[in-house]
Amino acid sequence: MEKAPIFEKVYRDYLAQVAAIDMTGTEKLLGIRIENEGVVVPVFKSEFRVTPEGIMDATGKQPQHAVSVLLCRYMILCPKREPEEGREWVSYKDFMDATPFVSGFVNNTEKAIAKHFTGKVKTLEAACVNLGGVHAKDGLSYDLSMQVSCLPKIPLYLLFNDADEEFPAECRVLFERRAEKYLDMECLAIAGWLLTDCLLQAIGKEQSTIM
Repeated sequence: MEKAPIFEKVYRDYLAQVAAIDMTGTEKLLGIRIENEGVVVPVFKSEFRVTPEGIMDATGKQPQHAVSVLLCRYMILCPKREPEEGREWVSYKDFMDATPFVSGFVNNTEKAIAKHFTGKVKTLEAACVNLGGVHAKDGLSYDLSMQVSCLPKIPLYLLFNDADEEFPAECRVLFERRAEKYLDMECLAIAGWLLTDCLLQAIGKEQSTIM
């Protein structure tokens, strides 16, 4: 499917904004690498190279528009210093400016994961591990608790209960409170939606639900 011209315009505008940023000193702050006039950033375990000319994955292919937006905004919104507080986990709806995007986040992330992985806890676990996820040791009574990193400073906390005789499957995806210091609400919603796609791709489903 051919992209609408507006997508290319947004892409180029973001690249120009990134090119104007002095990234010196941001490697530790953002968890990125600066190499040969480019910036290398991991997204769900896959690395992307950002240069003034464009964004490419390890194979030299331009990623989905949503990934490009996420990468650029992550650098553009880089805080001046790493937030010392805000490591507690919160629901997406708990962020102050999240209201316009809550419905989309719930449908594209939490409900979508619950739908696709009902009766497949071990499959979901394997998909999370494939994305670099680790088991969370928190004592919460969920069938599955995993932490997966979207971006180096944006970990996601996936909680999943499978369906039983009384209740349907339920998924919750939490963020660190300080995530709002790194990304705006639209991009945090994109992070959740990308998680859904990446989990599905990890189990061999190639379809992409996000542009």
